[in-house]
Amino acid sequence: MYKAIIFDLDGTLLDTSRDICIVLNDALYSFNCSQISLQKTIEYVGNGAKKLIERAVPPGFDKTQELYEYYRVKFAACDNRHTVLYPGEDEFLRTIKRDGVRTAILTNKPNDAAQGVYKSLLSAYNFDIVLGQTPRFPLKPDPSAVNYIIEELGVAKSECLFVGDGETDVATAANAGIDCASVLWGFRTRQQLSAAGAKIFASNYGELLKIVQSH
Repeated sequence: MYKAIIFDLDGTLLDTSRDICIVLNDALYSFNCSQISLQKTIEYVGNGAKKLIERAVPPGFDKTQELYEYYRVKFAACDNRHTVLYPGEDEFLRTIKRDGVRTAILTNKPNDAAQGVYKSLLSAYNFDIVLGQTPRFPLKPDPSAVNYIIEELGVAKSECLFVGDGETDVATAANAGIDCASVLWGFRTRQQLSAAGAKIFASNYGELLKIVQSH
């Protein structure tokens, strides 16, 4: 069994797509930009809020930084009313905690927003570390934050699994030299993940538990 798991957040532990879309469209509307669909929002997430904004604004838009700051503040204050856990997740998280697995969250979401949604929806599962975007570490797929988490958790890299739903997560795990399980209930397809180099897949939390326990 793996001794530690580092999870991505959006699309892995939480379906945050609707809240992201709502706040993003509020920000776009406030700066007289066209709003985007939920599907486009899902396509644009994965590389941090700044990149999300850059992808959503029209070509030649000259207030990207201002719009990003507006979005960041609004999203940190979001009540997460449309964000939910995935089927089977509660049982999975309780099982691995009972088995003594150390857990961490590493997300490119701004840290204040990450901490807020963690407290609202995931704090009952007692993750050991929750780390969002801060000046302290570069964003994923840079492995610096992963290496820090592994050291803090006191496990070997061979004992640690990265779990995520995106191409960035596959690259992050590869850059850090740890195993990666790509989940298929998130924001990317199996084909997209395979093209990014993913080798291990879980269609649901039951399959993910088997992956964790079989190591």
